[in-house]
Amino acid sequence: MSNIAPKPKPHYHGHRDRLRARFAEGGTKALADYELLELYLFNSIPRRDIKPIAKALIARFGSFAETVSSPIKHLREVKGVSEKTALDLKILQAAALKIGQESLLGRPVLSSWSALLDYCRSAMQFETEEQFRVLFLDKKNRLIADEILGQGTVDRAPVYPREVIKRALELSSTAIILAHNHPSGDPTPSQSDIDMTNNIVAAAKPLGVTVHDHLIIGRDSTVSFKTLGLM
Repeated sequence: MSNIAPKPKPHYHGHRDRLRARFAEGGTKALADYELLELYLFNSIPRRDIKPIAKALIARFGSFAETVSSPIKHLREVKGVSEKTALDLKILQAAALKIGQESLLGRPVLSSWSALLDYCRSAMQFETEEQFRVLFLDKKNRLIADEILGQGTVDRAPVYPREVIKRALELSSTAIILAHNHPSGDPTPSQSDIDMTNNIVAAAKPLGVTVHDHLIIGRDSTVSFKTLGLM
């Protein structure tokens, strides 16, 4: 009979069980951002203490949402984050956006405006480069597609009105909502934003496509061209 004592479990095993129990009882409100990140990364990094990595990620990027929204190359710069772990975080972001998108598809977005704003913020709020999205609606203002039609630098995403209208006609869309982010954080429309919006409205009108609004997503707030009286 062997007298060798069984190898004790690493100290973090009990911590993982306690975190899971807190989540089961109180949901996300019971956990700090780094703890929620730990909980998700348990499966990605099964045999290490995750707390230092999770805390380092939050310290670097600021929040849970900002962490999963960060580019893979930046996530990889944090000690302990492998290519696989960074990809797992991006999969989490993609899944969250997919759920938000599918909750809007087929619904009249003008009567689901707060859900639309939440989705646009989730998709674009922490992007480090400017991206231009178009939400295509049918004649009952139900969302039929959401597509990125321009992606560029930190302060510009090239968008061509003819491409926006061409895509609307391909989808048999009779109305659109424009949205883009300002990575600087300030959602104030620039003159080029206003000119580009006017060009799209002018191109859309003769073809029976209505432009309902143009949203600019900043770091902490969102601006509506319609609310500002710019269209």
